[in-house]
Amino acid sequence: MHQPKPNAVSRSHKMRFSAEPRNGGTRFKIWAPKAKLMQLKIKGRRKLLEMDAIGDGWHRLDVDGVKEGTQYKYVLPGGDAIPDPTSRYQPDGIHGFSEVIEPKSFQWTDADWTGRPWEEAIIYEMHIGTFTEEGTFAAAEAKLDHLAALGITAIQIMPIAQFHGRFNWGYDGAMWFAPQSSYGRPEDLKAFVNSAHRRSMMVFLDVVYNHLGAHGNYLPAIAPIFTRKHESPWGDAINFDDTDAAVVRELIVENALYWTSEFNFDGLRFDSVHTMDDESPSHILELLAARIRAARPHRHTHLILENSDNQERWLRRNSQSEPVHYTAQWNDDLHHLLHAAATGENTGYYADFDNLEARCDKLARALAEGFAYQGEVKPHEGMKRGEPSSGLPATSFVVYMQDHDQVGNRVKGDRITKLADEEAVKALTAVYLLSPQIPMLFQGEEWASTQPFPFFSDVPAEMRDAVRKGRQEQLKTAPEHDDASKPDVEEAVDPTSAKTFSSAKLDWDNLGKEPHSRWFKHYRALVDVRKMEIIPRLMGQQGFASRYEVLGLKAAHVAWRMGDGSTLRLYANLANDTQPDMPAILGRTIHLQGFAEEGRLGPWTVLWTVEV
Repeated sequence: MHQPKPNAVSRSHKMRFSAEPRNGGTRFKIWAPKAKLMQLKIKGRRKLLEMDAIGDGWHRLDVDGVKEGTQYKYVLPGGDAIPDPTSRYQPDGIHGFSEVIEPKSFQWTDADWTGRPWEEAIIYEMHIGTFTEEGTFAAAEAKLDHLAALGITAIQIMPIAQFHGRFNWGYDGAMWFAPQSSYGRPEDLKAFVNSAHRRSMMVFLDVVYNHLGAHGNYLPAIAPIFTRKHESPWGDAINFDDTDAAVVRELIVENALYWTSEFNFDGLRFDSVHTMDDESPSHILELLAARIRAARPHRHTHLILENSDNQERWLRRNSQSEPVHYTAQWNDDLHHLLHAAATGENTGYYADFDNLEARCDKLARALAEGFAYQGEVKPHEGMKRGEPSSGLPATSFVVYMQDHDQVGNRVKGDRITKLADEEAVKALTAVYLLSPQIPMLFQGEEWASTQPFPFFSDVPAEMRDAVRKGRQEQLKTAPEHDDASKPDVEEAVDPTSAKTFSSAKLDWDNLGKEPHSRWFKHYRALVDVRKMEIIPRLMGQQGFASRYEVLGLKAAHVAWRMGDGSTLRLYANLANDTQPDMPAILGRTIHLQGFAEEGRLGPWTVLWTVEV
């Protein structure tokens, strides 16, 4: 019997899907329109139980005496037993029995938590499996004090939906409702979120609705989860708008509500939404945003996009400057420009910013307006990208120097501190951590971790050669591939190897050693400046509030009108040479990286000022 904690609350999300304890028993329900009959197999019982076909492809059975902890599978007409595709937990992995979970058993102590305003977000992207040596929710929870000391106000967890095998980035999840069992139980994840809230940190979850992992995805055997109406980089596309799409759409909406209600996440990050083709009258992205926000009217709920199409329409604000649909989008354009300036790389997607003169114009534009490309042709893609974004407030964008993709999609997963000089990297940190856009750090960045973050994916033995070859082919477009001084893709790390996975685990012992402790102090100081000088000025910032001028091949001046009426200015020279012919420096200096004086900016100099 669970004894409630003082001021504790329980949370659950009532779903049409899955197994739910009710009235001394459990209701089992599954949508399987491809199966006329379904049976329930309870572990430890020989007799299979016939489920009731209740119409429209639904099968249901209420079983008395079956409570939390019971393990079960569904049996198809041909006799094959499968786990519940909407299982809340898979204790023995993706092919094992599903477990009945009672959500109300976990006692939350964050009843008064309503989140934090978006303007206060300083995000830390984390992969649970490599954030600690143990690679569990509980071990990550034990490191929360470190993040609090750094000044982090929001954690973004890479996808945790149950995947095949022992290790994965998370984007191959096949069971959307089950937290990865190797990371811990559902209550361990809830404890992590609860502890983060106790430290005034929000927690966002990265979710993937553009495809399902190929291994362990049992939905196609029972339901029309896919359609051939659209193409997808992963094969058949998710069925958002074809026959029986209504239930598929509801499955996705239910999943989003499940994470934000039952696990009390403060928001979601939606992976690669540009691949989610939907010709319905109401796009699935519109439906998701509306349903999530309607379910949490008195909470700060933040919805973040990854969208390579750079569509301004999903980021629009209402007359009160509140997001109509989505709160913000990852700003890959700005990342690429900052990275190219620091490293000199000009292949792969960095080819879009190869021309130095054009690069500086794009850099200043991306800092000021978000998207660098706003309808122009991107050279390496050969097609137009982006929509005009100057009408959006700066907080519509998430800016970063590193993220899982930009580190991991390299031949060996090298971090920028291995690719660029220290003064260049420190200049970049001063740019992005003090930008009026919302900053995001990647795990270990704050102490210049030497651990790489290569791509890793555990697959069945018969698939490993294909995955290795596919990865090598993909890496032929990696930024360093055309550089003869760098390793060729055939020397890339093996993504299917446990050694590759282990190599990405953070080196926590180095945090207290030099130069890592010095890097941590550098980040901590910048976060302090952000909290004192930037965040208080962000609330109420409008669109059309920025302007910029190019000062040289790698130098720019950008100004923003802030929500409090002040003007924030950036003078940046991201070059090895001093930049002459500077305009007059206006305002009070709030941070200087490098040296600046009237008429000159030193190499790798970043100067921030405020005019009140």
